[in-house]
Amino acid sequence: AGKSRRFRGLICHRRSHNAMSTKALIKAVREDRHCVIFPEGRLTITGTLMRVYEGPGMIADKADAMVVPVRIDGAEFTPYSRLAGKARIRWFPKITLSILPPRKFASPAAATSAARRQLAAAKLYDVMSEMVFETSDRRQSLFSALLTAAAIHGPNKLMVEDADMVPLSYKRLILGALVLGRKLAARTERGERVGVLLPNAVGTAVTFFGLQAFGRVPAMLNFSTGDKNMISALTAAEVRTVITSRRFIDQAEMGDTVAALGAHADIVYLEDIRGEIGALDKLRGLFDRAFARRVHARLAVGADDPAVVLFTSGSEGTPKGVVLSHANLLANRYQLAARVDFTGADILFNALPMFHSFGLTGGTLLPILSGVRTFLYPSPLHYRIVTALVYGTNATILFGTDTFLAGYARAANAYDFVSVRHVFAGAEKVKDETRKIWADKFGLRILEGYGATETAPVISVNTPLHYRPGSVGRLMPGIETRLEAVPGIDVGGRLHVKGANVMLGYLRADAPGVLDAPADGWYDTGDIVSIADDGFLTIEGRAKRFAKIAGEMVSLAAVESHADAVWPGHCHAAVTVPDAKKGEQIVLVTDRFGATRDALLAHAKSAGIGDLMVPRTVIETDAVPVLGTGKVDYVAVQAVARPTT
Repeated sequence: AGKSRRFRGLICHRRSHNAMSTKALIKAVREDRHCVIFPEGRLTITGTLMRVYEGPGMIADKADAMVVPVRIDGAEFTPYSRLAGKARIRWFPKITLSILPPRKFASPAAATSAARRQLAAAKLYDVMSEMVFETSDRRQSLFSALLTAAAIHGPNKLMVEDADMVPLSYKRLILGALVLGRKLAARTERGERVGVLLPNAVGTAVTFFGLQAFGRVPAMLNFSTGDKNMISALTAAEVRTVITSRRFIDQAEMGDTVAALGAHADIVYLEDIRGEIGALDKLRGLFDRAFARRVHARLAVGADDPAVVLFTSGSEGTPKGVVLSHANLLANRYQLAARVDFTGADILFNALPMFHSFGLTGGTLLPILSGVRTFLYPSPLHYRIVTALVYGTNATILFGTDTFLAGYARAANAYDFVSVRHVFAGAEKVKDETRKIWADKFGLRILEGYGATETAPVISVNTPLHYRPGSVGRLMPGIETRLEAVPGIDVGGRLHVKGANVMLGYLRADAPGVLDAPADGWYDTGDIVSIADDGFLTIEGRAKRFAKIAGEMVSLAAVESHADAVWPGHCHAAVTVPDAKKGEQIVLVTDRFGATRDALLAHAKSAGIGDLMVPRTVIETDAVPVLGTGKVDYVAVQAVARPTT
């Protein structure tokens, strides 16, 4: 850098608590001398960012200095690191030095000295975590990332396991993906969206990466939404082939569902494909594995190509396909890794289904691609089994929603989570009583986060270093925000986000296969949030008319539509009220006398609609409140429904 600008690098390993030394450093930097500092104070013992001391940030702030972020990557795998037992140590790993452009930050002039120091440290931490994210290799495909992970962490490292207790190593996962993927490729075309109707299991991970290896796009079908919505999902994504398992279909008693889907797509069973695999196929797979990167490279899969389609409810209850690229998913993986200390010694327990972005990105892709062993379980509702397995597997990281975590807390022995060090919650608001029981019974803090399928999914999260109960944490690095004022809302605004993790766009049933991209890359979350000066987000409310039941989004407009189908000619209004177990419950207020929940359940069953779409309570009234414009007065309806709680 020339003499016209001052800067500070971030690469040394000594710190000083001497106030005079700090003053001398401030003076030296003001005089245009270059100061190289390691703000963490010591070599990493996690492989990721640790605590950032206040001193370096204060020096940069008071000296009005430019900051040059510097990253040394790969040295943590040498014998000189402190990661023995947490990383694969070797003599000659690839070491990369990344130097980012100079940047500057300043604390508010009106802040007190203590507040300035804290804000400066927080901003310096943000600079460093953004550096970690910006220098990460997210411009590749998911299968290439799997091959890279195997090379870094070792092909023999056991990576993924399920209830059958037969763990797969990286090399067996890659071999299985190549053998199965080649068979699936013979039935499909390059870039085709292929339906996946499978539970959390090793076979699902192999199927997912098998499709990725040969340039197919998994469309993860949400089997909890009912036949009608799944058929709509097939239409929106133009899915012609659905992969499933006879064992899964029999255990889940979904024979009728598969029959319904079979009228719209070819059903392929993994058991049948397994029967087709012979000795020559296995030998071909071994050859492919030896040259896996070259085999995959022939397909020229780009980072911005579609990688997966996940499905969510639309404004009228019909599912929309959310198309996420390889770069979207890898960006969110690296955004999380820049803020949370995942290590090779961790074991992650994931009972969240892969058809949800939380279960796919956080519970499956993040650990597998980061060298973290993963245990997959098919249902988060088996509270006693899940808690016993967490104890039996010595899991250190657990993902869940408030509903599931509250269930685990009730079912678990106080010692069941003795090995757990991080508990992450998302998809619904964490209640104070859930937080309290986890703290009192297990001595663990629940790290609440916030996101959306459209953002792959994490937007913000609390971490051990930055934690505020009641908030949803601080923004992930690389995400821009915009708050839009909402009439009648005094605190916060409607959140719009933009970043590398924001989806490619929607697929809708009324325009099959047509990608509806977000305008200028901005995604409207529909949520009302406030953002504090130190970056913590708090959800103030939701602008969209959806219920969130046990983490599932349910369209209230769709609930009303189903009531109209049962009792046409009457007025129906659906609202939500708090529920102690599931977060929210739906109440239907109707002017149809004799209306019952049983009638709605019967209609849902005959129409292939999921039970979540059926209101918990039906209230009869002389007249549903309406506004002067003739529209339903939902505020008044809410007052009618509230006494039911």
